[in-house]
Parts: sequence; structure tokens; C-alpha cells
Amino acid sequence: MDQSTILSILSRTQPQEVKLFAEDLIPDLGPIEVVRNRTGLVMLPAIEPVKGAAFYLGEALIAEAYIRLAETEGYAACLGRDLEQALAIALIDAARAGSIATQKINDFVTRQAALQATADQQLRVAVEATRVEMETF
Repeated sequence: MDQSTILSILSRTQPQEVKLFAEDLIPDLGPIEVVRNRTGLVMLPAIEPVKGAAFYLGEALIAEAYIRLAETEGYAACLGRDLEQALAIALIDAARAGSIATQKINDFVTRQAALQATADQQLRVAVEATRVEMETF
């Protein structure tokens, strides 16, 4: 999996699970420098379906973290204001970039991806059950 896919999966993972997983990695990471850890607003872009014009739906609150290890860096941004969640994801990103606990990280991300796929499928089934067929004259 590429970095973008992994960060997307981690940002959708339950915050407590990400935090506990990252906490287990900390002893192997060495000195950690927190470069940036903050909340902010980002614009949500969308495409108008008829003419394809781009516009902004509004703003979303995010938590963002940027950390530096001895030889690598990690970044994360996730919806909401949970700065610890963002730091945990950034730690996992930096560990993966530095080839620290790579198999452990890949196993965790794969497991979370499977859980998310199952949840997404269940949501699709629930939404489909609300579909109404109407006749028009």
C-alpha cells in the first residue's frame, strides 16, 4: 500500500486503537521532535456534476501533526480536534518511512482496512434498504 492509502485508513481508524498502537511503537523510535501539532480549518472542494465546475462546500475542522525522528519524518491530518490521534498517526507514518516495525504496521493497517471495508458494506446495505421506487406520470 502507498502512503496516501495507509494514512487514509489510519485517519478512519478508531482513535483509541491508533493511539494504543502508536504507544507500543514509541520505545523503538528514539528521540521524537514534534514540529507541528495543531488544529485548523480546511476547505472542502467539490465538483458540480452538470458542468464540472469546482466549488467549495464549506470548511472542516482538522487536527494536524508533523513530527521528525532521527532520520525520517511523519505527517498526519484527521477530521476533528483530537491532537493525540494526529500525533499517533504521524508517529506510525514516520516509523513506516524509517522501516521501523514495518510488518507490524502493515498487519495493523491491513486489519483496519478489512474492518472499514466491512463497515462500509454494512452501511451500503442499510442505505440501499431505504431506497424507494416511485412511479412518475
